[in-house]
Amino acid sequence: MNATENYQLGLLYLVHLLVSADGHVDENEKKALLHIKAHEQIPDTVFDAFQAEVDSKKEKEIYQKGIELINQCSDQDKLRVFVHLYRMSEVDGRVHVREVRLLLYSIKMAGIEFNDVVEAARKP
Repeated sequence: MNATENYQLGLLYLVHLLVSADGHVDENEKKALLHIKAHEQIPDTVFDAFQAEVDSKKEKEIYQKGIELINQCSDQDKLRVFVHLYRMSEVDGRVHVREVRLLLYSIKMAGIEFNDVVEAARKP
């Protein structure tokens, strides 16, 4: 797997966990996921592989795989992942405590500073 696929799949795994953290995936979250797919130019083959994987894995396995893939990325790509996640946590108009925990713990596991994520997320 190349660096781009690591980034794309890691991003998708963590986004999947974030949007399902509160037990409900609403339409805005689904649209945001498709927006990320388009913005990051994730090919259908990678997206389809991701969907097949998450359908057959438990939450813990998805998390571990997502972090493993993200940790193979550059710090700049890691930051991009967490900017997407930070913005995604606000898409449904409420931030659930499980989303916050996932975001904070994942940022820590990736060795990224939370303040850097917030600062980057606020830039247009």
